[in-house]
Amino acid sequence: MAPLGAAREAKLLRVRDGGMLVSDGPFAETKEQIGGYDVIECPDLDAALEVAAAHPLSRSCTVEVRPVDLLPWEPGG
Repeated sequence: MAPLGAAREAKLLRVRDGGMLVSDGPFAETKEQIGGYDVIECPDLDAALEVAAAHPLSRSCTVEVRPVDLLPWEPGG
């Protein structure tokens, strides 16, 4: 599994009142921990944000969307 991209590359997504709000990351300047993550394959960032907006937690929490860094031996890496 490839490592997550840098936090500075993150997009933050929230769904509120039926609208998708997207802002640049990282989420906060506090020490945080990732409780888990989902890996999805998408053709671009817009598609990844649409998938993230459909996640149930996007309606009550902030979902952070980051690229996955490809390792040198992976296709495209």
